[in-house]
Amino acid sequence: MKELAQIASAVQASSTMAIDSLAKQMKADGIDVVGFGAGEPDFNTPDHIKAAADKAIADNVTRYTPASGTVALKEAVCKRMQEDCGLTYKPSQVVISSGAKHCVYIALRALVDPGDEVILPAPFWVSYLELIKMVGGKPVVVTAGEAAGFKMTAEQLAAAITPRTKALILNNPSNPTGMVYSKEELEAIAKVCVEKDIYVISDEIYYGLLYDGVKSVSFASLGDEVKERTILINGVSKSYAMTGWRIGYLLSSEKIAKVMANFLSHSTGSPSSVSQAASVAALTGPQDCVEEMRQAFEARRNYIVERVNAMDGVSCIKPEGAFYIMMNIEKQLGRTIHGETISSSDDFSAALLKHGLVATVPCSGFGAPNFVRWSYATSMDNIKTGMDRLEEFLKG
Repeated sequence: MKELAQIASAVQASSTMAIDSLAKQMKADGIDVVGFGAGEPDFNTPDHIKAAADKAIADNVTRYTPASGTVALKEAVCKRMQEDCGLTYKPSQVVISSGAKHCVYIALRALVDPGDEVILPAPFWVSYLELIKMVGGKPVVVTAGEAAGFKMTAEQLAAAITPRTKALILNNPSNPTGMVYSKEELEAIAKVCVEKDIYVISDEIYYGLLYDGVKSVSFASLGDEVKERTILINGVSKSYAMTGWRIGYLLSSEKIAKVMANFLSHSTGSPSSVSQAASVAALTGPQDCVEEMRQAFEARRNYIVERVNAMDGVSCIKPEGAFYIMMNIEKQLGRTIHGETISSSDDFSAALLKHGLVATVPCSGFGAPNFVRWSYATSMDNIKTGMDRLEEFLKG
């Protein structure tokens, strides 16, 4: 038989999904595993959003919508972005897709030809690297270490740009680090992007989950020249606990939006009509549910950061957004813990799952091989149990 497509064959499985699947299988087998893997709020979707979905079904809103989404949802997106970020977009500049991950893929499809370079700050969300490769692009990884707060500088960006550079993927707040770029840092990066004439795919899906009084600054808000080069990505999954509803959205110039809409019309078609109706309710309805979840996440963050930094041999810096911490395990490398030799973050996470019954995500797939990601999108009881088990595990 002929070979499969080289691009498709080169795509690697998601490390976040792999650890989550293994932990779920252990739970199904009756093993008491505490999971800190997948990035999914543990809250239920708010009742008024579920009621909107029920009404849509009762009203037979169950047919195809326009490929790029309903007018009602596009208008709701424009309203929310205006109120939250001070951004003015028209519905014709909005494209609705099947989740923020799908949005990143569609944005890359609109911008990147085979061989084009896409700059990717590390640590990065594991899917970014694979998505760039899936469209035939070449990832150019720029590493920002823990000492730099896991944030790429404008100088690093400028040094990475070549004549083949087409775009930068910027995730702010960040998965996996939880760190947030300040307005001044974003302005410096934006200046380089304008001067070098590159696009920016700005994934701001965690913009509603910020702590310590930190304010959201959308990359597209930094001036007309910046906005023209930006594809802004957001969605309802994180802020409204709607991960399974699969609704994300893109905002861009009308020219780019049309290209993305055309691509959708020939690939997936429209997202779920019922999910779109529910998302209208999420974006236009009461927002106190977002604040309630944000406060709960902040309390959990404070606890997990304090516990990790009180333990010998591991540490973390305090994130300002999202719901993750990056635990530094450099001092664990070379150790033997419960008979397991720890040579990498993959070894550490595997041993912790096997002997400590705690599921975490090794950050080798995130461009940060000496770190392990913990998601605190789980109950405080689970966090306390997980921290107790980590502490006991580290004793070896």
